[in-house]
Amino acid sequence: MRYFALLAALLAAPAMGQVSQERLLSDVETMVSFGTRHTLSDPDGETRGIGAARRWGRAQFEEASAACGGCLEILEPERVFTGRRIPDGVLIRDVVAIQRGSERPGEVVIIMGHIDSRASDVMDAVSDAPGANDNASGSALVLEAARVLSQQRYPGTIVYALLSGEEQGLYGGQLLADYAKEQGWMVKAAFNNDIVGGSCGSDGVCDNAHVRVFSEGLRADASEQDAARMRSLGGQDDSPSRNVSRWLDGLADDFVGGLDVRQVFRADRMGRGGDHLPFLALGFPAVRFTVAIEDYEHQHQDVRAENGVTYGDTVDEMDFPYLARVTDLNIRAADRLARAPMPPVVTADGLVRPDVLLEWEPVAGAALYRIWRRATDQRDWQWRMDLPADPAADLNSVVLAPDRGDDWIFGVSAVSADGAESPVSSAVPGGQFAPLPVEQ
Repeated sequence: MRYFALLAALLAAPAMGQVSQERLLSDVETMVSFGTRHTLSDPDGETRGIGAARRWGRAQFEEASAACGGCLEILEPERVFTGRRIPDGVLIRDVVAIQRGSERPGEVVIIMGHIDSRASDVMDAVSDAPGANDNASGSALVLEAARVLSQQRYPGTIVYALLSGEEQGLYGGQLLADYAKEQGWMVKAAFNNDIVGGSCGSDGVCDNAHVRVFSEGLRADASEQDAARMRSLGGQDDSPSRNVSRWLDGLADDFVGGLDVRQVFRADRMGRGGDHLPFLALGFPAVRFTVAIEDYEHQHQDVRAENGVTYGDTVDEMDFPYLARVTDLNIRAADRLARAPMPPVVTADGLVRPDVLLEWEPVAGAALYRIWRRATDQRDWQWRMDLPADPAADLNSVVLAPDRGDDWIFGVSAVSADGAESPVSSAVPGGQFAPLPVEQ
């Protein structure tokens, strides 16, 4: 049964080769041509600045929507933000295209990347800041995903987003996360693509076979009481974001010729951040895609040459075959998640007993539920058994023996009739794919 479910999912996925390196290159070159896309640059200019870049991005979404018969709803959430890097306040505006699901439109997958750029001085809104890899690469990926995925229809919703204000304080991510909360979206996963178009570092080390996926461990929205329960009963390594990372690693392994996922078990790089962090703070599953090797001489740098070394985030330092493969992985992931049911909410009772009672709430669109377990010191899930979905059940349950609760972490995934499988939802405190309740 597991083999046929996997085969069905593979056959339903977009075909390899639909991602166009030529379009990715053209999009990156166009974004670089705006000179600077600094958040504090001209919002009204025709050919230079953040405003011109955003309007161009909207036009690309409109073109993709026209090609699919108007299937994309395009909007621009906006709000004035003030902060350390925006001392006088500025209107932050995201450009968002929504491909509504036909059956479960409230279930949402988000593919996002920030379109703004910066020079060496984060407050310099005048100098050229090409921002080719950081982050025209991620923005081009978002646009290409919209072009490819909008040619198909899905039970769930896919959201494509070009964010502003990342370099000034993750404001575009905050804006979209707040919008998701206001809309009541059930977010299965938010994919933040930031610096995804290079394969060599400033030290000459290259890696074009892997992409890093960063995921939080302990949930950012956990209260002190939640964190205490996670420490006591498990949950430090089983946030929904961590399980999205595991799921992505398994998905990548399904496709020959694709990138391998290198799971990094921290929310982001050391001392740094990205637009997925505001989603995590609100309790939404979110991960960051980024290159396996970063090139620090060609990000956050003025374009220049010193002592024979070139600096600046320019197109010639990028690897477009690599970017195409990261784009392909995002497309395959969004395709699978938009067809898959929501991960169930699961609980486990193994307290002072020689077996474990596993219970979970039914989810719409599930044809079967897959039971998983993982030794407490292991990274990856092991398949335990499959159970057909009972449409009449108010609560699903199974007793697992001799699976002693002290020795295993348990979880459940949901599989659709066409074989699309959700990430595993862990049966631990905080394992559910939803924001944690706010304690009164």
